[in-house]
Amino acid sequence: MKKILATTAMAFALSSSTAFAGDISACLITKTDTNPFFVKMKEGATAKAGELGIKLDTFAGKIDGDVESQVAAVETCIASGAKGILITPSDSRALAPVVTQARENGLLVIALDTPFEPADTADATFATDNFKAGELIGQWAKAKMGDNAANAKIALLDLNASEVSVDYLRNNGFLKGFGIDIKNPKDIGDEDDPRIVGNDVTNGNEEGGRTAMENLLQKDQGVNVVYTINEPAAAGAYEALKAAGKTDGVLIVSVDGGCPGVQNVKEGIIGATSMQFPLLMASKGVEAIKAWAENGTKPQNTSGLDFFDTGVELITDQPVDGINSLSSKEGLGKCWG
Repeated sequence: MKKILATTAMAFALSSSTAFAGDISACLITKTDTNPFFVKMKEGATAKAGELGIKLDTFAGKIDGDVESQVAAVETCIASGAKGILITPSDSRALAPVVTQARENGLLVIALDTPFEPADTADATFATDNFKAGELIGQWAKAKMGDNAANAKIALLDLNASEVSVDYLRNNGFLKGFGIDIKNPKDIGDEDDPRIVGNDVTNGNEEGGRTAMENLLQKDQGVNVVYTINEPAAAGAYEALKAAGKTDGVLIVSVDGGCPGVQNVKEGIIGATSMQFPLLMASKGVEAIKAWAENGTKPQNTSGLDFFDTGVELITDQPVDGINSLSSKEGLGKCWG
């Protein structure tokens, strides 16, 4: 397992930027500024802030799991007088105290993509139903393998050792979709199903995906199903499989639905992926902060819950009966929306 790495508050501040000068200020804090998913999220938030006349400061850590830097960013936003914070927490539990501090100081806090634990740590969450995203690719992989699913050898490429909610939700959604019993829905790696070769962490990037895949191939050269937390990790896993001469007969499934990932579906590198909509998450979050700043209202939906599902679509060029999906061509027309 790779340890969580932290940068200093000063280094984190150097990775921040200001998007637009207005009377209302807000902050966007993402896990990294290199993952294409968060790059797109920043684009969506910046565009909506410009449209609404909001001054948006953006922050990003060095790698996924950089909790210390996210804490420093929240503290900076409190001190700056921001009206609200949009944040993709690197650790759903560890960030709860500083987020609670922000709310006590009058800031609206919106979680994007990754729910806090407990979920009501934030005022609201705009995100994919991550369990459903995992379940869709698990169902697809099981249906695609048919009778051979009973003899699957599955490699699970997760996020990091902190077991953030987005990590175990996708992982365990995949397992459920594939028909594997989950012992603890909030933990990873507790299942004793003989089809599971093992879990390893990727930090959500290509290098981590390559290393994790190499490690799991050392455990079992017969891996034929690879679940990945996101598409950069999937790309790295494919490179490791290719180097080992193991690409034939191996299904890779993932979550994200970014244009590069959908292109990898088109090229046959990824068999299926669950598409998310980070632009929608970010723009809705900015709108919520503007409403809070102007009239003190918080986001509400018809169910009365503080979770807002921004949707998920299965993308594959190998559709199976009983599971709705879009082709890669259709996916390239709406990637990250």
